Amino acid sequence: MPASPAQRIVVYGVTGSGKSTAASRISRATGLPWHSVDDLTWEPDWIQIPTHEQRDKIHDICTQQQWILDSAYGQWLDIPLARADLIVGLDYPRWLSLSRLLRRSIARVINRTTVCNGNRESIRTLLVHDSILLWHFRSFRTKRARIRQWAANPHGPTVHRFRRPKDLTTWIATLHR
Repeated sequence: MPASPAQRIVVYGVTGSGKSTAASRISRATGLPWHSVDDLTWEPDWIQIPTHEQRDKIHDICTQQQWILDSAYGQWLDIPLARADLIVGLDYPRWLSLSRLLRRSIARVINRTTVCNGNRESIRTLLVHDSILLWHFRSFRTKRARIRQWAANPHGPTVHRFRRPKDLTTWIATLHR
């Protein structure tokens, strides 16, 4: 795939696929501003920001000329899709995304790493009914189907669908400011 002249990019994939890392790398390669969706949607103590406030924040970002979002939640997916030039779809197999998610979550628990506005993952947050691990299983098929649907739609934004991290890395190397 050639380097992208895109100015508005959504990095999309299943939970644990590496969306934030990919968005950060694309941002460094292109100079486009990256916005962490988790930071825009979670307050301290894992309190989710109300949907209407999330929509307002995402709308404000998406009205700008340049941006990268490292995900798009269903409650406001319409907003970035209406303006995106490019969707970077991380369409990795379950074993890969789940192993990444487990490694990352366990490391965060052990190291007490802060994420999303000072929140910390814990054994408790990994085992509750709405944990990120369970979310991976609940959303996996839907998110992969969405990527494939977008890729097949000739009227939507361009979709670069990556099935292997190596291919993503090669593509990012073609990007430059």
